[in-house]
Amino acid sequence: MAAYAVCVHEDRLLLARLPGIDGTPKWTLPGGGMEHGEDPYDTVLREVEEETGYRIELTGLLGVDSVRRSFRGRLGDTVDHHGVRLVYEGRVIGGELRDEIGGSTDMAAWQDLSAVPGLQRVGLVDAGLALWRERPPAGRPALPGL
Repeated sequence: MAAYAVCVHEDRLLLARLPGIDGTPKWTLPGGGMEHGEDPYDTVLREVEEETGYRIELTGLLGVDSVRRSFRGRLGDTVDHHGVRLVYEGRVIGGELRDEIGGSTDMAAWQDLSAVPGLQRVGLVDAGLALWRERPPAGRPALPGL
């Protein structure tokens, strides 16, 4: 379980950059995994501040993104991973933009919404923007091909 924020201000999206396992950095929404016993609401507030330096207020729950992947584990076995990610809408209320030090991300930046399609990014960015744009009543964007 994880919680992330879509923060849009003046047609710019707040993103954090993952260094990339394969050496290719990729942009992601700020947020991350819940600590044991932590409420997702508190998770996203903590994670956004850790990764970007900003304090935010949450203005709504946009929806849920669920992803299942298989990948090679450290011992050569196949890991079946299922991630459930709550996606909130947030608004910056304080702090100053800065990069995270010693964490899972290495940079934070505002990116023009029009430039996002050209960025190296994880799928969560597109899922979060789809939820933000569509605001589906059931909290799930329209799925291609259905």
